[in-house]
Amino acid sequence: MASTRTESNRETNRETNRDTKKETSRDTNMKRCLVVCLVVFCMVACVAAVPKKKEAVLDDKVAQLTDWNNKKTVIRLDGNKFRLYVKSPPRNYSVVVMLTALQAQRQCSVCRQASDEFHIVANSWRYSQQYSNRLFFAMVDYDDGADVFSSLSINSAPVIMHFPPKGKPKKADTMDIHRLGFPAEQIARWLAERTDIQVRVFRPPNYSGTLALALLFSLIGGVLYLKRNNLEFIYNKTSWAIVALTVMFAMTSGQMWNHIRGPPFMHKNPQTGQVHYVHGSSQGQFIVETYIVIFLNAAVVMGMILLSEANSMKRESSKKKIVALCGLGSVAFFFSLLLSVFRAKYQGYPYSFLIK
Repeated sequence: MASTRTESNRETNRETNRDTKKETSRDTNMKRCLVVCLVVFCMVACVAAVPKKKEAVLDDKVAQLTDWNNKKTVIRLDGNKFRLYVKSPPRNYSVVVMLTALQAQRQCSVCRQASDEFHIVANSWRYSQQYSNRLFFAMVDYDDGADVFSSLSINSAPVIMHFPPKGKPKKADTMDIHRLGFPAEQIARWLAERTDIQVRVFRPPNYSGTLALALLFSLIGGVLYLKRNNLEFIYNKTSWAIVALTVMFAMTSGQMWNHIRGPPFMHKNPQTGQVHYVHGSSQGQFIVETYIVIFLNAAVVMGMILLSEANSMKRESSKKKIVALCGLGSVAFFFSLLLSVFRAKYQGYPYSFLIK
C-alpha cells in the first residue's frame, strides 16, 4: 500500500511540474510576442512620422514665402532666412535671388538699375495668370547678409542666381550679366531656360519719352514759326554736318547696345578698389566706354577738319602751319588712343600707333 501511494504522489508531482512548465512557456511566448509587436509598432510609427514631419516643414516654408510674397513681390532675406528657405531642404520650389548692395555707402549705381529691372520681372510674375508657389523672387543685400556672399564665394554685385527645387545650383544657374545685361526681358528669357516657366514682362507705362519728343517737335515748330520769314539757316551745311556727325557718333559708339542690354556704367573691383572704364571683353561694354569712344572719334574728326581748314587757307603763314600741325597731332594722338581701346577689349588685336 505504501509503495502504491508513493508512486501515485510521484506521478501527481510529475503532472504538476509538466503543467507548470507549459504555463511558464506559454507566458514567455506571449511576452515575446508582445515585445515583437511593440517593436514593430514603434518602427512603423517612426517611419510614418518622418515623412509627415518633412511635409509639415515644407508646408510651413511655402506658406511663409507665399505670405511674404503677397506683401512684397521681391522677398528681402538675411543670412538666416536665406539658409532656411533657400539652401535647406525640403524644398519643392525655385527661388531666384539677386545679391546686391543698395546702400548709399556702397556706391553701386548699377545695383539700383538692376534692382529696378528685377522688380519688373517679379511684379510681372506675381500678377500673371500663371502665378503659383513654384517660383519665388528674393533679394539679399550685402549689408543684411554678408555671410551669404562669403558662403557663395561672391565678391561683386549685382549677381542673379537660380536655386532649383532639388540639388545645388550649377554654373548656368548664375546669370551672365556682363554678356546678357540685366533688362527684364533678358532676365525672363534666362529664367525660362532654367525653370521652364514663361514670365511675360509687363513694364509700367513711361510717358517721359513721349513728352520729350513732343517738347522737341514743339520747340522745332516754334523756331520755324518765329523764323518763317528767314529760313536760310535750314540750308546751312555746317549745321547739318554737325547733326549728321552727332547721329553717326551715337550709333557707332554703342548707344543702341546700351539701351537694349542695359550694361553697368562702370565696374569697380571690390577687392582692389580699381575702377574699370573699358570692358575687358569684345562681348560687352560699359556705358562710360561709349562716351570715351564718342570723344575719341570726335577728336579725330576735329583733327581732320583742322587739316582741311589749313589746306583751304590761301596764303602761307605761321597760322596755317599751326592749324595743320594741331590737326595732324590731334588725328595721330586720338587715333592711337582709339586703337588702344580696341586692344584692351581684344587682347589679340594686332594694330597700334604711337601708344603701345
